[in-house]
Amino acid sequence: MAENNKHIIGLLEKYSSGQASLVEEEELFTLLRAGGFDETVVSFIATRLEAFEPGDPAEIVFWKNRLAGGASQITGSTVDKTESTIVDQLPAGRRVHRIHFLRKWHWAAASVILLVSTGVYFWTYSSKDNSTFPVTIAANTHIAPGKNGAVLTLADGSQVDLDNLGNGLVANQNGTQVVLKGGGLTYDPTGAGLNEVTYNTMTTPRGRQFQVKLPDGTSVWLNAGSSLRFPTVFTGTERRVSVTGEAYFEVAHNARVPFKVSVNNKEELEVLGTFFNVNAYPNEAAIHTTLLQGSVRVSSIAGKERKNQPFVVLKPGQQSQIPHHDLAAGSVSQPTIKVINHADINKVMAWKNGLFNFEGATLAEVMRQIERWYDIDIAYEKGIPDIAFEGKMTKDVPLKDLLVMLERSDIHFKIEDRKLTVLP
Repeated sequence: MAENNKHIIGLLEKYSSGQASLVEEEELFTLLRAGGFDETVVSFIATRLEAFEPGDPAEIVFWKNRLAGGASQITGSTVDKTESTIVDQLPAGRRVHRIHFLRKWHWAAASVILLVSTGVYFWTYSSKDNSTFPVTIAANTHIAPGKNGAVLTLADGSQVDLDNLGNGLVANQNGTQVVLKGGGLTYDPTGAGLNEVTYNTMTTPRGRQFQVKLPDGTSVWLNAGSSLRFPTVFTGTERRVSVTGEAYFEVAHNARVPFKVSVNNKEELEVLGTFFNVNAYPNEAAIHTTLLQGSVRVSSIAGKERKNQPFVVLKPGQQSQIPHHDLAAGSVSQPTIKVINHADINKVMAWKNGLFNFEGATLAEVMRQIERWYDIDIAYEKGIPDIAFEGKMTKDVPLKDLLVMLERSDIHFKIEDRKLTVLP
């Protein structure tokens, strides 16, 4: 037993540092499922747990309790089935899957602790009906999570792949130095530029996200599948940029020169100094603008040629929603701007903080996030099941680990190359 414990701990150390091979990962999961270890392994994980400092103090209590539950299972006592997966029925018949995922750890992927603390019961339970589907997923789905990276298109049309560049000067753009440092891009005006205005565009493909600091000091974070077009130096009476996809802005305050954002060429935001998030993916139901700090005026570009152009001024904690169908070309209706007074800021900002937040999300919404972050295509074999989720998970796990967690909610998949099909 002692040698087995030592071997498992060695594999855990490799896995948690990202150095384990596929063979070693499969061996680790097999050993954990077999249960041939004792409190020494649990103690090893508990020691790492002590170093965990979540944003919410209640979360460390939750995970310590989960760890205790895993220890009880390992030593022979039972684990409450409702702790691993809870399924409720809504009045309308929608199934709700409450999956308690981990916040981001500095030392381990979420699946290790879930497997030891609650997954032991899951694997034991599944083996009764000889289910091996999760193992099939884990063995055939070696798709890495998204990472920091982007493509920068310069004023002359040339492109720079920022994924693997080291820190240093990237380009000179109209008297502005473009410098890569600390995992982000910074535009530093030198004062020697020309009078003409030139533009750069940063694009984050699926599976990438990136940060840029604009010439005025405004910081912008781009989520996967997004773009930002901006001048290499701000001149005149306004600061104007264009965005698609999803981005979080921390706008440098300048009362004399308002900051304006064109969103998908359909919505305009005007701010002075403000923190806000814009989600404008075309496959979502609406453009969502969520204000964290300051104030922002939201208006519809589609209504500019009409009288009484609609607009709202958001306060911190509010979110505006403009349905995409109201902004569609040829729409005769005046765009409707809906305001949510108490937006879920944690859910809105989860992507920037390295998390999936599936609280209240439908299966379709969950799959769209997975599609963008893992750069895969999603299909449904027989329609989209009417399922809602509650839970969080760190975004730095391989796709196979995420699918194993979702499989625990009785949702099945098959994957070929980079196409994931949801089965009935």
